[in-house]
Amino acid sequence: MSVSHGRLARDREEPVGTEQGERMDKSKARELKAQAVDYARELAERTVRPSELRTADAAYGPPLSVGLAPQPDGSYALALRYRLGVPGVRSIARKVAEQAGPSVDVRRTGRIRTLTTTTGTDPADGGDHVRPRPPVITARSLGETGRVRPLRPGVSIANVAVTAGTLGAFVEVGGAVHALSNYHVLAGSPKAKVGDVIVQPGPADGGRAPRDRVGTLAARSELVPGQTATVDAAIALLDDPEVDAVYPVGRITTTAVAVGGEIVGKIGRTTAVTTGRVSAIEVDGVVVGYGRQLGELSFDDQIEVEGLGTEPFSRGGDSGSLVYREDGVAIGLLFAGSETGGDNGTGLTYLNPIDAVLDAFGATFVR
Repeated sequence: MSVSHGRLARDREEPVGTEQGERMDKSKARELKAQAVDYARELAERTVRPSELRTADAAYGPPLSVGLAPQPDGSYALALRYRLGVPGVRSIARKVAEQAGPSVDVRRTGRIRTLTTTTGTDPADGGDHVRPRPPVITARSLGETGRVRPLRPGVSIANVAVTAGTLGAFVEVGGAVHALSNYHVLAGSPKAKVGDVIVQPGPADGGRAPRDRVGTLAARSELVPGQTATVDAAIALLDDPEVDAVYPVGRITTTAVAVGGEIVGKIGRTTAVTTGRVSAIEVDGVVVGYGRQLGELSFDDQIEVEGLGTEPFSRGGDSGSLVYREDGVAIGLLFAGSETGGDNGTGLTYLNPIDAVLDAFGATFVR
């Protein structure tokens, strides 16, 4: 039985999804994904009262993330991710999975947050400064939290008004060398302005201006409440262009589109060097908490990574890390994660596609 055309069935009489043993290529998986999104939206409209939905859920639809899950034989399954806390979500996920057939990978993620932070609570600043969520400060960091010169990937960095994230990469824009990380690391707030001071290490690790200044905010992706995003990124113009651009796998100068199943690595401020596997691609509806000013934002076309072994792929403070394949080709910029989910139960990590990040600034990797 092939994937049905149009939306998933509204009743059980119309055959949909795939038969047992049928392999789906990427094209068929994308068809099934589109049907699943429509069906989940219909179910939410029928079963969840508007009064039970928070603002973010009403704006972005049902709290299901839907993407493509790579299979060992090279085919794809439908990736369904749900987070608890909204009435009816477990039932919606179950019904969508039943209609999709056997080629479905269902996981509970828990809430997904940016990996520096929860919202600040200082009334003097309106609660818009980004603060580290546990265990950013309290846990023993395996990564580089001290002052490092020349700058290198994986070290602590942040806007002087933020806490601490990770310096992901060095890029050239207009012939000048910039540091690449996340919006919520180098900007941190809609109030941030071009020219804001960037310090290394980040303030949570003792960085202070002017002593630890390394540059200024040059550009950022715009994140707007109620609008679906693809990229959480920013760049800082460096005061000193002399940097150490070497990663554990050597220099990284090229990019690739994630196809799923790749073994990947990263070097981050909190968990240092870790290894994971791309567990889903083209994931839409990834709802991420950003605190009081921005609320919860939905991201489309994201990459999901699960940790290998017993440790998580990332933790709070690793935001901004560049994620790369074993052969040193970059695939994404780490920006968010959950504390549950994944084969080892330590959480799932989400990445912006690296080409979308670089294109947002007209940037290329420093060679």
